[in-house]
Amino acid sequence: MQQTLPVDPSSTAVSKNTVFEQPLNERMRNLLRLEFLYQQALYHNQSPTPWSSRAAISSLLEILAITARGDPRNDVLKDLDRQITILKDFQTRPGVDNARLRAVLARLTLRRDTLQATSAATLTRLRDNELLAAIKHRSTIPGGTCDFDLPNYFHWLNLSADTRQTDFNEWLEALRPLCESVTDLLWVTRENARPRREIAAHGCYQIAFERETPIQLLRITLCEANDLFPEISGGHHRCNIRFLSWSGVEQRPTQATGDIAFILTCST
Repeated sequence: MQQTLPVDPSSTAVSKNTVFEQPLNERMRNLLRLEFLYQQALYHNQSPTPWSSRAAISSLLEILAITARGDPRNDVLKDLDRQITILKDFQTRPGVDNARLRAVLARLTLRRDTLQATSAATLTRLRDNELLAAIKHRSTIPGGTCDFDLPNYFHWLNLSADTRQTDFNEWLEALRPLCESVTDLLWVTRENARPRREIAAHGCYQIAFERETPIQLLRITLCEANDLFPEISGGHHRCNIRFLSWSGVEQRPTQATGDIAFILTCST
């Protein structure tokens, strides 16, 4: 674990680099999808236009679809307990910034307690909401949420921006404890790993993982000026990375032939 931890996981420095992430198990895939959809929902809800409200609702319904599979609440609670236990072990180690460590522990503990206090009935009421259920049903049809398909939805979209944002925030409140816990869990997962500089000879790189310490998330950092992106294949024990050169939207990417410098971060 890195010995200096920022107090606020939402604070990120402006970077000239692009970070590509690759989950290596289904649990991590679900966490990254929830984080992505939650950020998307928050972003679109800030805009006053009906089109943004449509986009926010779509993100909300996708979050509900993910939470309907399995038991993500208990999975996240277990992960929070695991991370809290790991972080507590660092309190007695030399060189650790204990003030910042205590702040992170307090934040994760708050997330765990808030999520534990959230009743499953809250999500049930959200799924049973008549308007959201109608939108979800019609969303399976291409263009199925047009004005003539859902006049009640059209009416809601034409209400004031303040009314729509208030309604949306009330719906999102049922998902907020889970989504914010996921956000903080992923922040800790990313911060716990140490990045290292690597070279992909002729645009290719192979990674063999230790079986005793399974990797959950790969992060590949590239300079934006390279105009490259990675294609990652593999699983729990081995991964292959191939760097491709962007050739525009009308042409297929081509494999890079030179040696590519990048930063690799493997999170457990």
